[in-house]
Amino acid sequence: MIRAVLSFLMIWLATPALAQDFRALARVLPADSSLSDVAGGGARMGLALSQAVPFRVFTLDDPARVVVDFREVAWEGLSVDFDAADAVAGVETGGALEPGWSRMVLELSRPLAVAQAAMETDPADGTATVHLRLDPTSPEAFAETAGAPPGVATLVAPAAGEMARPRQSGTGMLVVVLDPGHGGLDPGAQRDGHDEADLMLVFARELRETLVRSGRFEVILTRESDVFVPLPTRVSIARAAGADLFISLHADALAEGRATGATVYTLSATASDEASAALAERHDRADLLAGIDLSGSDDVVAGVLMDLARLETDPRSDALADALVAGIAAAEGDLHSRPRLEAGFTVLKAADIPSVLVELGFMSEPEDLANLVDPVWRALMQATMRDAILEWAVEDAAAATLLRQ
Repeated sequence: MIRAVLSFLMIWLATPALAQDFRALARVLPADSSLSDVAGGGARMGLALSQAVPFRVFTLDDPARVVVDFREVAWEGLSVDFDAADAVAGVETGGALEPGWSRMVLELSRPLAVAQAAMETDPADGTATVHLRLDPTSPEAFAETAGAPPGVATLVAPAAGEMARPRQSGTGMLVVVLDPGHGGLDPGAQRDGHDEADLMLVFARELRETLVRSGRFEVILTRESDVFVPLPTRVSIARAAGADLFISLHADALAEGRATGATVYTLSATASDEASAALAERHDRADLLAGIDLSGSDDVVAGVLMDLARLETDPRSDALADALVAGIAAAEGDLHSRPRLEAGFTVLKAADIPSVLVELGFMSEPEDLANLVDPVWRALMQATMRDAILEWAVEDAAAATLLRQ
């Protein structure tokens, strides 16, 4: 009960408007929503919602459609006048085939590819806007990429009246949010024609498949394409999904010195070393360039409550990080000389969700870069991470039982 109350107060004080409706149905805000044509034959949509919710986007062919699924949205008030785009022949809204989902279907007048799909949240009032940009493409290219994504998960959100998501039991489905670092205006590290953002998106998609195939995981990605997702939004997605754990994926580059192998970070106000502090600063830089103020993430009162909530969550994050390091070591994987470090990464600041940041390697090191582009190496690393997470889940549940006793 104490943990539940702390969790609720932490959310309420940090984002007061969001807390009011966090467990309620998200509502579309018609006055702030639009769908219109853009130069070149494409279309652009801005769908305003009363709160952030997990969402997914994919295309279907014959006829050409763009499907946007949301975790329960009330469509009342969205009129036919919303669609002012010639490129979109019509818009249908309603429930999806899966319980707990709401669906928007854009019927296309011509083949259009999804060039951008991102959610932007307003920290002032908790509202969110889904930005969708559709660019012209050929019928052949559209048909080739059409189809629902494999391993699509049904997201689990807190039930009405529930103060906080129960701690995972070690036997049920684990809700995992994977966060492919960077994206959009922030490509991350770049070496030999490769962008960190692209490599991490590929790794996250493959890791999702590995986890889903085990039958033990429901998996959500914070981004499904090369788009910019603000760091606070990534945390909001995890919380809205009711995540059991959050893993941010990166592969940085160092301007000076040599560093190889994987490193697993947990949150700390004090970085383990200067390199870790500089890394956290670089990860936050894109949000600052995009005009997002990260300085007010923890005010004084909310910060105290977050610290109290982290008394339970921090040891769980540490245990998850230790399990990942041990698993990689046991699989004779490539580890950094100091594989367990800490730093003040904004993306790890969900006080109620065990969260880690995994640097899979360093693109500045040729051997690490070769691993990142090697599908065989990636598959081994993904299987190792899956097994480590499952082992953590069992030990985490056992630790919860001891705490209750």
